Amino acid sequence: MSNPVFFATPGALDHQVPGSHFVLEGAEARHAVTVKRIAVGESVDIADGAGKRLTGTVAAVGQGELTVECSVLDTEERPDVRLVLVQALAKGDRDELAAETATELGIDAIIPWQSERSIVRWKGERAAKAHAKWQSVVTAAAKQARRAWIPEVRAAVDGAGLQAAVSAADLAIILHEDAVRPLRSVLEAWRGDNADAPVPGPREILLIVGPEGGISPREVTRLCGAGAVTALLGHHVLRSSTAGPAATVLASDILGRW
Repeated sequence: MSNPVFFATPGALDHQVPGSHFVLEGAEARHAVTVKRIAVGESVDIADGAGKRLTGTVAAVGQGELTVECSVLDTEERPDVRLVLVQALAKGDRDELAAETATELGIDAIIPWQSERSIVRWKGERAAKAHAKWQSVVTAAAKQARRAWIPEVRAAVDGAGLQAAVSAADLAIILHEDAVRPLRSVLEAWRGDNADAPVPGPREILLIVGPEGGISPREVTRLCGAGAVTALLGHHVLRSSTAGPAATVLASDILGRW
């Protein structure tokens, strides 16, 4: 069974070496000690959410404090091709469920999208609170999945903002029930075209999912004008909470991330 994971702040593990002691404090330490009841002698992982993972043995437990002796310090490299879920705001917390499940399945970043047909609206103070909640949900999912990287929940975008993101991406795919080409064929064609191309840095693929009412024809036209392509994800119409995670699994397999 894999070790439980607790998160430290990015950079906190930079100076750790085998044999050194790391002291985890704050909410994560309290969760480890009070909720998980981690005891001296148990093996745990401490990740910084930015790729570093310390594996060690609990040397001491205190009030809101966990001391771990480092056995191994690894750095997990991010994939060369990164998957970004563009999730339209949806009712019934289905958008949060999509973000949570996609995180467990390996998504690298998430962009909340205020689409034309989104019933849920992020405005004013609600926008900041909703964004913080999504990041909290994603962090908890990364912890559950024992990930060393916590996906970034990027700033929410409207239609114009998403068009800009599409233009900047290496590939942007709209998951749409009226599409002709299957998602597999779109990804395999892109992989074949880019297999030997020199790349100065990481590449990003956007997986765009609409709300429960679907993406409006006007939005599809504008996004395709910015460079997006449409793709069909299976023979059935999936809920907004299901499409993104399903596409994440398929893309991870085809692109060799799994």
